[in-house]
Amino acid sequence: MKTKVLTALQAAALIENGDKVILGGFIGAVVPEAIERAIGERFLATGQPNDLELYFTAGQGDGVDKATNHLAHPGMVSMACGGHWGLIPRLQKLANDNQIQGYNFPQGVIAQLLRDSAAGKPGTLSHVGLGTFVDPRLGGGKINTSTSEDRVSVMEIEGEEFLFYKRLNPTVALLRGTTADENGNVTMEDECLFLENLAAAQLVTNMGGKVIVQVKRVVKNGELDPQQVRIPGIFVNAIVIAEESLHMQTFAEPMNPAYCGRGDKGCGESYQQTVSARPLDAKKIIARRAAMELQHGAILNYGIGVPEVIAEVTDEEGITDQMIATVEPGAIGGTPAGGLSFGASAFPEAVITQDQMFDFYDGGGIDQAFLGLAECDQHGNLNVSKFGSKIAGCGGFINITQNAKQVFFCGTFTAGKLEIETGNGELTIINDGHINKLIKEVQQITFSADIARRNHKPVLYITERAVFRLGATTLELIEIAPGVDLDRDILARMDFNPIISRDLKTMDTRIFHDEPMGLTLSSPSQMPTEVTTKQTVAA
Repeated sequence: MKTKVLTALQAAALIENGDKVILGGFIGAVVPEAIERAIGERFLATGQPNDLELYFTAGQGDGVDKATNHLAHPGMVSMACGGHWGLIPRLQKLANDNQIQGYNFPQGVIAQLLRDSAAGKPGTLSHVGLGTFVDPRLGGGKINTSTSEDRVSVMEIEGEEFLFYKRLNPTVALLRGTTADENGNVTMEDECLFLENLAAAQLVTNMGGKVIVQVKRVVKNGELDPQQVRIPGIFVNAIVIAEESLHMQTFAEPMNPAYCGRGDKGCGESYQQTVSARPLDAKKIIARRAAMELQHGAILNYGIGVPEVIAEVTDEEGITDQMIATVEPGAIGGTPAGGLSFGASAFPEAVITQDQMFDFYDGGGIDQAFLGLAECDQHGNLNVSKFGSKIAGCGGFINITQNAKQVFFCGTFTAGKLEIETGNGELTIINDGHINKLIKEVQQITFSADIARRNHKPVLYITERAVFRLGATTLELIEIAPGVDLDRDILARMDFNPIISRDLKTMDTRIFHDEPMGLTLSSPSQMPTEVTTKQTVAA
C-alpha cells in the first residue's frame, strides 16, 4: 500500500489541536525543518494547531528561529518536555513567562523513554538523575511554577534508590530521513545520525497516531536495500519531499560527506584535520591540560564548548587515532564536529541509535568524559542547566557524568570579558572575567558531587589557571598555571575556600607555548579518588 506523499503545508494540516508531538533531530541534524516551518506558518495564519505538547530528546535549533523555534508561539504550545533548551530561546521565553508547562529531563532518559513507551512499558526506571534537579526531592525536572504534574518518582528496589519516569503517549512524530520508497520505507544514507527515529515511529504507530517523515527523494518500491532501511514503511503515514535549503545535513553545513564516512579521509576540504591550528587562547589552554589526561585506547565523550577544542588539540598533536571518541547521539570514532554541526563526526567508525548509545553510557561504558564547567560550588556540584532566566537544559550531561569512569570538567575560571596573554610559557591575566564561576551554592544541581563521592568517581575541574580535584568535602587545588598569583588570581576570585594540596604543582609549561606540546598518551590508570592527608585549607 503506497504511502501518501504530501507537501509540507499539507503535512502541517494533519496536526490537530491538542496533539502530543515528538520532534526528531539533534541541534540542526536530522531536523524536519520544512515540516516544522510549515506548521509554524499555519499557526500564524490560522491560530491552529494550538495547545500542543512537544517532546524532544536533544536541543533542536540554531539559537534564533529554526527547528523548534517555529513552534514556539503563545497559545500554540501548552507543554514542552526536552533534554536541552539552549537553542530554542522562543520556547524558553514562554516557559519563563509561565505561558507553558515545561520539563527538562536527561537526554538519554527521554530517548530510552520513547523506546520503553513503544514497548508498552509503564515508563523508564533509571539511576540517572539521582541527586540532581531531576530528582523529585530537588524539583523533579520542572522548569517553572506553572508546571505541577509529577512525572518522576523515587522507587526503591532491593534497598537501592532509582528514579521512575512516566511513559509518554504521543500522537504525532515528525522525523527525517534521506530516501523513501512508495511504501514509506526510509533510509538515512545522507544523515550524519540515526537518533531515536525508529523508537519514535514505533511508539506513535502503537498509539494509533501519525508518523510524518521528511526526505530528499522518493524512489520506486524495490530500489532500497532493506538492510539500510531505518524507518520501515509500516510505521510511516506520510512523506514530505523537502527542498535542499530546508534539508541541510546540519544547520552549519548543507552536506559534508565526511560525516557519513564518504570521501578521501586523508585530504579534501571537508576533513576536519585539515583545519589550521587554533590560536593559543584560554579554551585551547584548558583543552591542552585536559588532553594530558587522555589515556591510550580510552573510549571518550566530548561535551559542547571547551571540550570540543580537545579534538582540535589531539589532531594538532597527531594522537586522535589513539583514542575512540563517541558522541551521545550515536557516532563512534572519527573526529567530533563542533558548533551547529555538533553531534556529527568526520569519518566515524560506526553510528548507532541514540537510545543504544545511552544504554552503553548508562552502563558505564565511557572511560573518560570531558564536559563543560559553567558554575561550580563549594561542595563540587555543577550547574550547566539553568542561569537566571536562561534555561540551557541538561542534555546528556547527567547521563554522562554519573556513569563515566573518569570525569573532567573543563571551562574558564571566570565568566565575562576574560583577556589573557600567553605563548611564552606563562599565563598573564590582562583583564579578568567579571563573574565568579566558583561560588558557594549553585542555582541548580546538574552534577551531584555527593553521588560521585558515593560511587568513588575520580573528578577533575580544569581551568586555564588552576586544576582542582573533588575532595571529601570540597575542592582540592592541585595545580596552578605558571605566572599567576595564587591569592590574587585564584583565591580572590572564588566565593569559598578550597583545600590547597601541600603537593601543589605548577601546570606543565608546554601548555603555555604556541608550538605543539609533543603530547604522548599514558596507559590506563586511575586518578586518586579521595583527598590525601597532606592538605591545608585556604585562609
